[in-house]
Amino acid sequence: MAASDGTAAPAAVPAQPAQPARSGRGGDRRRGRPGGTGRTPRSRQARRRRLVAAAFLLPSLVLLGALVVQPIGYSVWRSLFDRSGEVFVGGDNYAELLRDDAVRTAVENTAVWVVFAPAVATALGLVFAVLTERVRWGTAFKLLVFMPMAISMLAAGIIFRLVYDHDPDRGVANAVWVGVHDTFAPASAFPRARPGRDSPLVPEGGAAAGGFATREPVRAGTPVLLPLVGVAPDALPEGTRPARPAPAEPGKVTGTAWQDFTRGGGGRPNAVDAAESGFAGMRVEAVRDGRVVDSATTRADGTFTLSAKADGALLRLPASNFREAYAGVEWLGPALVTPAVIGAYVWMWAGFAMVLIAAGLAAVPRELLEAARVDGAGEWQVFRRITVPLLAPVLVVVLVTLVINVMKIFDLVFVIAPGSVQDDANVLALQLYRTSFGTDADAGLGSAIAVLLLVLVVPVMLYNIRRMRREARR
Repeated sequence: MAASDGTAAPAAVPAQPAQPARSGRGGDRRRGRPGGTGRTPRSRQARRRRLVAAAFLLPSLVLLGALVVQPIGYSVWRSLFDRSGEVFVGGDNYAELLRDDAVRTAVENTAVWVVFAPAVATALGLVFAVLTERVRWGTAFKLLVFMPMAISMLAAGIIFRLVYDHDPDRGVANAVWVGVHDTFAPASAFPRARPGRDSPLVPEGGAAAGGFATREPVRAGTPVLLPLVGVAPDALPEGTRPARPAPAEPGKVTGTAWQDFTRGGGGRPNAVDAAESGFAGMRVEAVRDGRVVDSATTRADGTFTLSAKADGALLRLPASNFREAYAGVEWLGPALVTPAVIGAYVWMWAGFAMVLIAAGLAAVPRELLEAARVDGAGEWQVFRRITVPLLAPVLVVVLVTLVINVMKIFDLVFVIAPGSVQDDANVLALQLYRTSFGTDADAGLGSAIAVLLLVLVVPVMLYNIRRMRREARR
């Protein structure tokens, strides 16, 4: 058909019939490619990623099951059997824990550890972290404080076993304590001195009083003899001289206090011999009607002089002359062994707390601190109202970590506490070891203690996990 302008019109294209929608595996273009499986490339990639993640996690899950889950399950199962592991006893082992005095003491001591050790270590770490920012040699100080973390618990226990030794010549703690004590209350140089045979001195107020007095009143102008024995020659005070008889002085009471003992034998009892030593620095008191009327201190040769007030009085050597040398504190005795071991733990872990807190302190905005100081806040107010609240998340991390750590404490207590007081210093982990091993081992009861320890640790761990999740959502 020709067009009106003389050109030929294009031939009409016949309409093609509509193709029906193909269904089945190969034709659903909306769900996937023709002939596909119905999964998009994105779903396949996600599945592949899950498989790769599972492959990487599988070794860890196997180790977790072998080293954690299986032992926990076996401990729970074993706690339901007797010592031999052949007789099922149910909850009898747990009932025994409630009746056992050693376990009760261990629980009480573990509670003391949980309350005090983490709190003290965290507080010291906070103080050290804040102070090291203000001193010139802060880095060196941090290194010294953190250095104990490089020492094993066993080595630290051996160190502090020596530190807490009761002998001041070996134990550092008692050497310092005795030195401070003797500065204000010096010990006597004659702790074991006593009257000899047929001595003119008798115990004053009974043997328990510790002092000695003359049998008869003394008279002015008549020298008095105060012989004593029982002091080793090398224990006499420095500067001691040979004893000599005191000269008589009119209107005064004179006398000599000396060591009535001659090396190699010989000498006369209750008489001053040339080879005998005087007692220097001994206090002599004149007592009349129960009241001290005069007093004196012996010279290097043991002689002394009292005024006329002493005429007719009894002479007394007070108990202060014979006071035993101060031996210090029994750090590893039943009363102080737990605080002493906690002190060793704090020495080790205060550096750990300091490093973590110092890292958190470095992230505190200095502008806030300076603004508070400009507004007139003192350093204590800045520390209490700004620094500590901003460090609260870090302090919680340190505190919770140390709580979990001290609930499992074992080696420090085992090494530092002597065998005679281990029952007094006992904690759950140590009781677990003592019950489960040795000649009288009871694996069933030991497993019950392990389950008890797990039950006590789990709430702290759950709190820590919740706290970490809250921090991750922020």
